[in-house]
Amino acid sequence: MDATGRTPLVALKDLGADSGVHAYAKLESFNPGGSAKDRTATAMVEDARRAGLLGPGAVAVESSSGNLGVALARQAVVGGWDFHCVVDPRVNSATATYMRALGTTVHMVTDPDPETGDWLIARRARVAELIEELGGAVNFDQYSNQAAFRAHDEGTMAEIVATLDAAPDYLFVAVSTTGTLGGCQRYLADRGMDTTVIAVDAVGSALFGGERGDRVLPGYGAGVATELSHAVHPDEIVRVEALDAIIGARRLARTEAILPGASGGAVVAAFEQFAPRMAPGETAVLIFHDDGRPYLDTVYSDEWVCATLGVELPQLNERIMQ
Repeated sequence: MDATGRTPLVALKDLGADSGVHAYAKLESFNPGGSAKDRTATAMVEDARRAGLLGPGAVAVESSSGNLGVALARQAVVGGWDFHCVVDPRVNSATATYMRALGTTVHMVTDPDPETGDWLIARRARVAELIEELGGAVNFDQYSNQAAFRAHDEGTMAEIVATLDAAPDYLFVAVSTTGTLGGCQRYLADRGMDTTVIAVDAVGSALFGGERGDRVLPGYGAGVATELSHAVHPDEIVRVEALDAIIGARRLARTEAILPGASGGAVVAAFEQFAPRMAPGETAVLIFHDDGRPYLDTVYSDEWVCATLGVELPQLNERIMQ
């Protein structure tokens, strides 16, 4: 797993140009499993190994909206242990197929939590059942595991500062478990670096005092305030609607030839909302947790977007080109 990390930081030629901001994209899709979750998975697995909980022949269970599942599926192959991943119907079909190809047993919950209507709560309940059914399987619990903070402190943020030779003025990070944001913020705080950290959340997410609601896109937002999120205090929070995230993703693809995932589209939309507040010459780093290939049937499908979000195609295209 030595290929994890050291992902590119590239200058964006169009995004931010109108306001004179120097925008950079941290492309986490260059990790071997295709997302920032490779960093988290590596750190969690290392901790479990050191604690004597994980090794050849062991069994592990985790809940995932997709990317962490792929990262752990790869780790399971290399480590010689069995992996069971609990997902819900919002998972990208390509992602579920990817995990199965690596030998992972994928468990699809079919109904949300009956009391709250939330899929994450339902997934975590199924994980608890599987731990019992599988005889005490290891559960990494990405929602409370602080190895994620270490992964993005020592990895993601350290790489950004090393590449720029300075801390950026602004950092835009999509949030779900909040591990990436928390780790980046820890690095900055420990070194007294004055970067404004913006959490990019979903409308309908319960994080940071948000009101839980329907969310159709995986990858950003959460139906409950995760344990990690209680230790994270972003400077600003921008909540992004699903349609705005989709438009942001498609606009980036057409202007920068970068095809981001759903959370990356949300980061673009948040940056565009925030950019007028920035001064010319300031720097902003946008972390793109994954790329858009698993989202070709959703975010990048005209038919799916129009049917799911009730928008007409001419209106969609007009907003993309604005």
